[in-house]
Amino acid sequence: MAILSIPTEQITISDPIEIRTFFNDRGIFFDQWVCDVKFNDNATQDEILAAYSKDLDPFMKNGGYLTADVISINSLTENYDAIRNKFLAEHIHTEDEIRFFVDGQGLFWFNLETEPVFNLLCEKGDLISVPVGTKHWFDAGEMNPFVKAIRIFIDMSGWVPHYTNSGIEQTFHDFKTPKRVG
Repeated sequence: MAILSIPTEQITISDPIEIRTFFNDRGIFFDQWVCDVKFNDNATQDEILAAYSKDLDPFMKNGGYLTADVISINSLTENYDAIRNKFLAEHIHTEDEIRFFVDGQGLFWFNLETEPVFNLLCEKGDLISVPVGTKHWFDAGEMNPFVKAIRIFIDMSGWVPHYTNSGIEQTFHDFKTPKRVG
């Protein structure tokens, strides 16, 4: 269940309907899917994709997406610091960046320039589609990262980050990820 934060306005929203409305009003697709399959650490990409094929297949067909894979990041991921740093700098992509979180969490930051920078803590069941050309960055966390997400593509080359070199992400370096209450 996602948490939306607007740090400069000290706003935190955890209601899924409010979050969906906020993102839809900005042209960013956000949804939540039932995510009731539990995987062990040895689950294969094919097992994970098959478990969600009933939602994934029609979503991909309707959007013209051609392929999907699974990214799994945890504290044992080799070269994690380098992987993390690659996505911590503000960047854009030449196609939509779509992730469905089957476990764990990650923080997407958005810089739409017409309003304050905001972020979305995506967790198990959350689906986010960052539109092509949208300035953003992603953080799986400095300590004990854990992300297991399905990535959806038209062409994997579209996911190459094109850095803006704005440096705006440095402004939010000390942001503390919100904790779910209750």
